[in-house]
Amino acid sequence: MKELFRKKSLEQLLAEMKGESRLRRVLGPLQLTSLGVGAIIGTGIFVLVGQAAHDKTGPALILSFVVAGIACIFAALCYSEFASMVPVAGSAYTYAYATMGELFAWVIGWDLVLEYAVASSTVAHGWSHYFQDFIGIFHLKLPHVLTTAPFDYNPALGKLVLTGTVIDLPAVIITALVTIVLVVGIKESATFNTTMVAIKLAIVFFVIIVGAFYVDVRNWHPFAPFGLSGISFFGKTLWGQIGKGGEPLGMLAGAGTIFFAYIGFDSISTHSEEARNPQRDVPIGIIASLILCTLLYVAVAAVLTGMVPYDKIQIDAPVSDAFRQIGLPWAQLLISLGALCGITSVLLVMMLSQARVLLAMARDGLIPPSFFGAIHEKFRTPWKSTILTGFFVALLSAFLPLRILAELVNIGTLLAFVMVCAAVLIMRKKHPEAKRPFRAPWVPLTPILGILFCLMLMFSLPAENWIRLAVWLFLGFVIYFGYGRRRSHLARPTY
Repeated sequence: MKELFRKKSLEQLLAEMKGESRLRRVLGPLQLTSLGVGAIIGTGIFVLVGQAAHDKTGPALILSFVVAGIACIFAALCYSEFASMVPVAGSAYTYAYATMGELFAWVIGWDLVLEYAVASSTVAHGWSHYFQDFIGIFHLKLPHVLTTAPFDYNPALGKLVLTGTVIDLPAVIITALVTIVLVVGIKESATFNTTMVAIKLAIVFFVIIVGAFYVDVRNWHPFAPFGLSGISFFGKTLWGQIGKGGEPLGMLAGAGTIFFAYIGFDSISTHSEEARNPQRDVPIGIIASLILCTLLYVAVAAVLTGMVPYDKIQIDAPVSDAFRQIGLPWAQLLISLGALCGITSVLLVMMLSQARVLLAMARDGLIPPSFFGAIHEKFRTPWKSTILTGFFVALLSAFLPLRILAELVNIGTLLAFVMVCAAVLIMRKKHPEAKRPFRAPWVPLTPILGILFCLMLMFSLPAENWIRLAVWLFLGFVIYFGYGRRRSHLARPTY
């Protein structure tokens, strides 16, 4: 038991920033904020708003984003404190290693692998649908068998149905292209991302400003057709309506569904080791990106549900299709193009973060360092793990539908946030003397509220999510006890 809960000291963590395996410090506050906005604004606005409003919330999606944003604020403050204390790659995995011990670190690291891989697959799937919407404007069309995943979940029937397709080819292609960009280097990737973010924000402001002129307030009635609740406990709905498949419906259920759209600030903390002044710049990037994106999410949700009745919102490309429905096909072209740029930047940041988590785990010996810890001599990027990530993301996005991917990633994200909030409480108690360039305010209230909000949203997800998470964690335990526990650097007397 003592081996399972061995911890890394702050001195060990900070020592990892030295030597040949250290990543290049090239990111400033603007680039870090841009990475956060790049990860947050994208699939949440251009894809998930349609699914959540149509299936679970109606116009009450506006409040869903507020609730999810509040939960994220508490978690973001905790992330900021840790990122300023320990500016190394690894995010919540690294923080758990220093506070809760190796077993908890493995759990959260393995959970982050699932989170980023499935999030990237969800994003690639959304990109595919907007690409097809874009070429459809020019009366071009892919063969049906190459357009989407071979099966999907139908909420009206409450079961899986076949789509008549074989593979989502556009999702595979965009994943391959982003993988190439990531292997080339972090500076080039960040510059590419900043350009994409600028285009994306311009389109988002266009949607808000132009769409506001076409809002019909009658579409906001009823405001919460599925109710303002939606809390379940391991599949048993405690408060709110129940869908045909047994899933909870309502505003809180919608908040759980769209939650993963907020994980951009989590990805910022994975790049602490690449920040020029991490003690200052990383907290700025985390908090600034979260506040900006929450405001934009609420505005877009209000405009979209005001333009089109919630039950007429298209699932796959909701924003561009809403402008088509109100008779603005030229706006549909502009929005589809902007959505492609925006979603591309999300995919880039998610896959970028995945490789950094694997790098941190490899440095500790928990997974093979010769592969996952390999840094390219020229580009100084973890190129092998980046290529493997690209392959895994392409596989998931090619064969799994949007509804399953979107809900699967949320529970992993929420679990990571719960553990980071708990880690702040532990560190304040055990190491009150540690230098904290940024201190989360109102501790212990802030981390406690973060834990409670995130647990509430976890319990708002369908029971299948808990089963999938349990299966993934079981697989992780097999790998840890079969490989990682004995090869961990902390298990070596000379470490």
